[in-house]
Amino acid sequence: MNSFARNAASAAHVTPSQASRGSQPSQASQPSQLSQLSQASQPSQLSQASQPSQASQASQTVAAPGPQATPAQAMQVSSTSPAVRPRPLLLLGLDGTRWSIAAEPGVGTNLQRLAREGSWHQMTMEVPTISAPGWGSILTGTTHAEHGLRDNSCVGGRTWNCPDFLSQAFYEDQRTTTFAAAGWPVLVDPSGLGPIIHPRMEQQYAGLHNVIVRDGETYGYQRIDAEIADIAAAKLRSPEAFDVGFVYFCDVDDAGHVYGLQGEEYRAAIRRVDAHVGHLIEVISARDEDWLVVLTTDHGHRDEGGHGGDSPRERESWVVAWAPSGNIPNWPEIIEPWELAGLMLAARRA
Repeated sequence: MNSFARNAASAAHVTPSQASRGSQPSQASQPSQLSQLSQASQPSQLSQASQPSQASQASQTVAAPGPQATPAQAMQVSSTSPAVRPRPLLLLGLDGTRWSIAAEPGVGTNLQRLAREGSWHQMTMEVPTISAPGWGSILTGTTHAEHGLRDNSCVGGRTWNCPDFLSQAFYEDQRTTTFAAAGWPVLVDPSGLGPIIHPRMEQQYAGLHNVIVRDGETYGYQRIDAEIADIAAAKLRSPEAFDVGFVYFCDVDDAGHVYGLQGEEYRAAIRRVDAHVGHLIEVISARDEDWLVVLTTDHGHRDEGGHGGDSPRERESWVVAWAPSGNIPNWPEIIEPWELAGLMLAARRA
């Protein structure tokens, strides 16, 4: 999250997450409460891998998803489901992660393995390269002009008319269970002007939607990301788990703002988040199901740290698709941010 965008936070219950992220290191001054989930796990192995080839020669794109239904319209969809349930899906959001650094030897070893065994795709973000607009496009399948997010304050946003991909999956089949866990409140906390992930309280009461809200702005993203990973792993160990999920990590972006990208601190943050990813992949692999796991980031960084502008380094993003079964969707090498939600949901039905 760039500092000038966070300073645009509104006066209406603006959380620290809606202000500047990057002016000073996050301090994990007090412990957070862990989820009450408790299930058994079965580990599998992860290995180091080399950097995938860059997809810079591709030019093929797919059509952007059609107009999104509003929640009121989508709730009219029949809950009658197809005979075969769609495959389970998990999107992992790694905020502010530059792929070329994650691909260095000994840095993002799990990310490298997933890209090698799955597929790697180039993505270029719209300007401004700020997190709320970026995640707004990725999660809802709409452009900046459509969702209306311009900065992290979410003032003027129209996300209530742009259902996130979890909500879209539920509206398509109302037996679908969904899960979201994030330490950046703009994504999941209903007390602010967001959130981008719809609360859908009726589905939460019915046990169909589970949202984990934590505050990394206050307690530090290194600590909160670890907590988010543990909660998500516990959920994935449960017998039913969920059908469609989103898990978000911000430790890397935080390090980029504070230290820049040229030193060891940024690489250490990637290693920490890479370990969280590896933990979740182990649990998913033990389920013996046809999961689709997608990983992406919302923007890049300048070398000195920071983003929001239109430089190639700030706009660069990427997508990795991986499945324990090897059942990888045939996606184009270049993906637009607003295309990803539709591609993921279509891959569940394929």
